[in-house]
Amino acid sequence: MILSMTGFGRAEDVFEGKKISVDIKSLNSKSFDLNIKIPLRYKEKEFEIRKILNDRIIRGKVDCYVSVENLEETNDVKINRNLIDSYINELRNIASDGPDFEYLKMAVRLPDAITSRPDELTEGEWENLAKIVNTSVDRFEEFRKAEGKTLHQELEKNIQNIDQYLSEVIPFEEVRINSVKERYQKSLKEFENVDETRFYQEMAYFTEKLDISEEKVRLAQHLKYYKEVMDNEDFNGKKLGFISQEIGREINTLGSKANHAEIQKLVVMMKDDLEKIKEQTLNVL
Repeated sequence: MILSMTGFGRAEDVFEGKKISVDIKSLNSKSFDLNIKIPLRYKEKEFEIRKILNDRIIRGKVDCYVSVENLEETNDVKINRNLIDSYINELRNIASDGPDFEYLKMAVRLPDAITSRPDELTEGEWENLAKIVNTSVDRFEEFRKAEGKTLHQELEKNIQNIDQYLSEVIPFEEVRINSVKERYQKSLKEFENVDETRFYQEMAYFTEKLDISEEKVRLAQHLKYYKEVMDNEDFNGKKLGFISQEIGREINTLGSKANHAEIQKLVVMMKDDLEKIKEQTLNVL
């Protein structure tokens, strides 16, 4: 089954006055490349979140954004009075001619004078966050499947096109060989004292070099195998990429052996569809 490497998923929920949101999006990549932005509150759970994403997304250049918004008023600010008093005393000792109010304005800007005091992350909140992450991945996977159906249709159409062009090569094969024979026989009459046996041996050798039977068989097999992998195997992007390379080799050999204008035209059309296949295959998971 074809799955696209690009995708998007979003999920959110409210837990104990906090709105938690998770957004996931991805583009194609040769491996799993994760960029994650997470609030300091959930930093201790970053490894677990990464593992969930790695196990389920498999491959792609992935961006994950986790955000939390307090919906209820909270007093998370802590004023460190003792520390501020110490700062003021030290400032007063250094410059005794200033008012305490000025020292206070300076002291509150110094390190740790005012700090946030968030409540600890509970197991319940973490379980809720994990559920939101998984829901976001579920929706992300649905997006991948929908994109994969479109990819499957396009790839199948291109494979069928190449198969059709291959069948159109057949009528030109006999015409091509007969044309070569006639040309050589005409050349033979223009010379005297030619060893006909050796001449026909050379012509047979040349005709054999032009034979494209094996290339046609291998190309047809590669096309069939591509469709089988596309229809029946999961996470098949890399494998389809390798098969498309083999398809390209056979088409190139077919073109180099063609020695016929109409066959060359068909080869050019095959290459056009093959380029589309290669481009689309890059986005298959």
